[in-house]
Amino acid sequence: MNFVIKILKDFPAYLWSGWGSIASIFLFIALWDMGNQIYGDLVLPSPLETFQTLWLMLQDKEIIGEINTTLYRASVGFGVSLALGSILGLIAGFFVTASMMSRPIVTILVGMPPIAWIVLAMIWFGMGDETVIFTVIVASFPIIFVGALQGTRTLDGDLKEMAVSFKLPWHMKFLDVYFPHIFSYLFPACVSGLGMAWKIVVMAELLATSDGIGATLGVARSQLDTPTALALVVIMIGSLMFVEYIILEPIKREVELWRS
Repeated sequence: MNFVIKILKDFPAYLWSGWGSIASIFLFIALWDMGNQIYGDLVLPSPLETFQTLWLMLQDKEIIGEINTTLYRASVGFGVSLALGSILGLIAGFFVTASMMSRPIVTILVGMPPIAWIVLAMIWFGMGDETVIFTVIVASFPIIFVGALQGTRTLDGDLKEMAVSFKLPWHMKFLDVYFPHIFSYLFPACVSGLGMAWKIVVMAELLATSDGIGATLGVARSQLDTPTALALVVIMIGSLMFVEYIILEPIKREVELWRS
């Protein structure tokens, strides 16, 4: 509870420190507007037209339902990947035999193109939630697994000896000694896994379902409705940035205070 209160207390300072990122977003929008003036509305609608379309879409209950469907699939898939990847990665990191056995499996999962998993999942599970969630899991799992594995394998030997010599309880040994170091590897992996999950869920929906943001994007493509397609892209990017920078980044800063 104290951890959460401290994060909330430091949150205004964190927002103020992000002015550089906000400036880069406005620079990107300026370049976007320049591209609109060069290529025209059909190829690249203006930011104003896109955000107006976005505003109208967010007032449509049907669109909100599609967004919620995609969020559900991405959350379930990423949640399973996070739990399995973290637990199995820690086990493989602490036990050399498990690490050696897992290496070829991770290589296969990383090397397999996501589109191939989508096709296989469509054959195995049909056209529905299971296909999308399964694809998100197999795409995100190896990223998180490797992060947890590397964090565990690179633990400082002196820290381990210190924890043993002081006879710390196992929970204190893990939370206070091991976890901060492991987290510095696991967190970037989680961010990468989250980005992968968000991209894969839209791709899978585009190919394997009739609902969700991906399916809506497919309809916009078939109708050459570029403003709607770009508005959907803005929703996807905005959601990902909100989770990463507003929720995850403050937690990361708090956990990694030990570095300073």
